[in-house]
Amino acid sequence: MHPMITRTKLEEDELINMRKELILEKEEKGRLVVELSIANKELAFQKEEKGKRAAELGIANIELAFQDDEKGKRAAELGIANKELAFQDGEKGKRAAELGIANKELVFQDEEKEKRAAELGIANIELAFQVEEKEKRAAELIIANKELVFQNEEKEKRAAELIIANKELAFQNEEKEKRAAELGVANKELVFQNQEKEKRAEEKEKRAAELIIANKELAFQNEEKEKRAAELIIANKELAFQNEEKEKRAAELVIANKELAFQNEEKEKRAAELVIANKELLAFTYISSHDLQEPLRKIQTFVTIILENENENLSEKGKYNFQRMQLAAGRMQQLIDDLLAFSRINTTDHKFEKTELGIIIEEVKTELKDTIQEKHAVIEAIELCAANIIVFQFRQLMYNLISNALKFSKPDIASHIIIKSSIVKGNKLSNDNLSPDKNYCHISVKDNGIGFEPQFSERIFEVFQKLHGKDVYAGTGIGLAIVKKIVENHNGIITATSELDKGATFDIYIPVY
Repeated sequence: MHPMITRTKLEEDELINMRKELILEKEEKGRLVVELSIANKELAFQKEEKGKRAAELGIANIELAFQDDEKGKRAAELGIANKELAFQDGEKGKRAAELGIANKELVFQDEEKEKRAAELGIANIELAFQVEEKEKRAAELIIANKELVFQNEEKEKRAAELIIANKELAFQNEEKEKRAAELGVANKELVFQNQEKEKRAEEKEKRAAELIIANKELAFQNEEKEKRAAELIIANKELAFQNEEKEKRAAELVIANKELAFQNEEKEKRAAELVIANKELLAFTYISSHDLQEPLRKIQTFVTIILENENENLSEKGKYNFQRMQLAAGRMQQLIDDLLAFSRINTTDHKFEKTELGIIIEEVKTELKDTIQEKHAVIEAIELCAANIIVFQFRQLMYNLISNALKFSKPDIASHIIIKSSIVKGNKLSNDNLSPDKNYCHISVKDNGIGFEPQFSERIFEVFQKLHGKDVYAGTGIGLAIVKKIVENHNGIITATSELDKGATFDIYIPVY
């Protein structure tokens, strides 16, 4: 009986060991099931083939769970369990191979994503370069226009001087003719007096007194004749001098005309370059509207789907990373939209209309109603006048200025924005960029926000210039650049004055036609 008892213990030990191995294999299989489930969820948003594989893995997981239940029930039937274990090992190998293929596809898609990011970076660099080139062309065109205006003014001055010289010459010719007529009259009188003198020579004794008087008158007339002759000589010299000045003015006018023709040619060249730049900008706008935004929309769509459908399966770090991805995509979308708005400013029709500014401000207040209520803001529009403006662009200008004032308001003080306008003469404004002879519509937008340091009063109007980080105040740094471009389209200027914690004031000057 002792050998039988020993054999039974050995069999029980083997059975226990086999059960332990089976439990370990079940745990390993459970780990594999979890890994396969995670892989299936990560690959769920890939291509249609991955979707099919995910469905097959789901079916395999169900079958594997069913087999686990069957294996638990039939733990005593060791032979069947071994066969099932061998089958499951084969399935595990297949699943591992499928997981490897899925990982390779994921790596390929990551590489494609990096390529797209690199292409987007190159496109942004090209956009920045084209914007810089456009600004250079605009600056050159502004300089050429200023030189042309200066030369036109000089030309008008020369023409005015020539007209005055001609009038003086005509006046001197008239004086000369008068002097010549007077000299003729004096000669006739002298002849007449000589004749009278001969007649009175016979009556010398009687007319002695008259002869003395006649001699005195003759001497006086001779003196007058000499004076007239001297004046005539002086008038001739002045006439010769004025003729020389006239020739000099004519020569200067010829040179000025040549310079003007040269500058007109340069202006036409600059205009042609500007047309080419605008065409390139339109081509880039098309690319931004379609090719750049399409992958960005896909990224936003897939991130939204993952956050909505897989929210429970994501770790906190995973949720955070997807949310950061969603915010980054949103900022990129806003940046592209702002760049498109900036590029369209010069390509839209410049149709000026006489419009009441109060109407535009009310439309902007309606559009920003929610933000105004959230900030408990008060917007005062007082003493507003009508202006000759491009309505669509000016609505964008007021929207950007008011929304900026609301964005940079103090958190503990209700925002207060004051907008007013008036017609002023250029000579009453201490600004060299304004013509003293023109009338301007002066529009000011003042707020009580956080303000900025005075040395940044010019920098804030440049593209991509932000004084605060994106985590503090959202934005792309293009809003005020759009405002400045719109003001320039109206042939006006804009200035900004501010101090830290003392609000900011934006002054716009648009010529009145």
